[in-house]
Amino acid sequence: MEKQQEFVLRTIEERDIRFVRLWFTDVLGSLKSVAVAPAELEGAFAEGIGFDGSAIEGFARVHESDMLAKPDPATFQVLPLRGESPGTGRMFCDIVMPDGSPSPADPRWVLRKALSRAAEAGFTFYTHPEVEFFLLKERPEPGAITSVQPVDAGGYFDLTPYDVTNDFRRTAITMLERMGISVEFSHHEVAPGQQEIDLRYADALTTADNLMTFRLVMKEVSIEQGLYATFMPKPFTDEPGSGMHTHLSLFEGDRNAFHDPTDEMHLSKVGRSFIAGLLRHSGEITAVTNQWVNSYKRLVAGGEAPAFVCWGHNNRSALVRIPMYKPNKPNATRVELRSPDSACNPYLLFAVVLAAGMRGIEHSYELPAGAEDDVWSLTAEQRADLGISALPGSLHEAILAMERSELVAETLGEHVFEFFLRNKRAEWVEYRRRVTQYELERYLPIL
Repeated sequence: MEKQQEFVLRTIEERDIRFVRLWFTDVLGSLKSVAVAPAELEGAFAEGIGFDGSAIEGFARVHESDMLAKPDPATFQVLPLRGESPGTGRMFCDIVMPDGSPSPADPRWVLRKALSRAAEAGFTFYTHPEVEFFLLKERPEPGAITSVQPVDAGGYFDLTPYDVTNDFRRTAITMLERMGISVEFSHHEVAPGQQEIDLRYADALTTADNLMTFRLVMKEVSIEQGLYATFMPKPFTDEPGSGMHTHLSLFEGDRNAFHDPTDEMHLSKVGRSFIAGLLRHSGEITAVTNQWVNSYKRLVAGGEAPAFVCWGHNNRSALVRIPMYKPNKPNATRVELRSPDSACNPYLLFAVVLAAGMRGIEHSYELPAGAEDDVWSLTAEQRADLGISALPGSLHEAILAMERSELVAETLGEHVFEFFLRNKRAEWVEYRRRVTQYELERYLPIL
């Protein structure tokens, strides 16, 4: 750590960095930032930067508000964002209490704990997200939400000579790579204005940091180009929603623990138990993987998003998919979880997903039979016969499942668990009391 700190301090001096932005997230996943002068950085490394935790969503009560943000030097990057001169850097922070102990409210600490438990069992957790989002023609203004329009009428993999989204993706990816965030693929998605950019696989903590940076970069580039990027899971009724299909793997040293060359699908017993854990605990973790009321407009049968708890080999209607094996590439064996959306808190997402999979490994869960048919087209009776249950159909159902979950409570810790539930209950109550445009259009003329 000291060598990393020395590298940061030397880089700041050599590159004439004038400001360093220290980033962290609240419990709901909103990015927070405080800027410090380079002269304050040695003190920040040693002691942290103090702030009022009671002013941050879910962090602390008023009488216990003092907290410290300690920068992680391994996350240092120079910011090439709009309005930032070349002399601005950033680092993610870990949040600690005045006595130096980790804050139980810090989402980054929640993930660190889950990763440490996996490391004790000999595993390193890697993730690879496919991030979908929409580009709109302009930022929606309050009172004019109905006029929201996608930036184009394109579809899957479309490219035209006047494609503004192609220019957007090129600029955004260049910016990401200048910040050390590697991109694997990018393309136009199915819906008008919908984009997908896939980040290269990395350890889960790095990926979570990268996703927070990713969302900010997409917003910044869109504003610079006169557009608006939104990670809202389902902004249009008649178009697919935006998910974040996430590829998962566990490694034991340099060996992929999910790979077994003797298995028909090249999937090891560890991999099978991990999937079984994801399936058995899927309902409990859904409030975290899909944390907004709007998330459940995406999780309906018949779209690209899963609605039922099952797995399949190369089955895109399943909750968990086993991608096709790549010959002579055992490290590419992985599982794909298709329920998360890109508006969630990535630190909490990876923590509960890892905990569910590890529970399956620790207790040797048996993997049920796979579903190779289109589960959306099956009747309720057929799904029942196959033992396929439904994912929570609303935030309310997801809250009820999470409330009963010992696994999620243990993974998030008492503070985050209780705050998250309080916040989601309040969101559901607020949603229930609102009269929607649908109700006005459907009922006002006839009732």
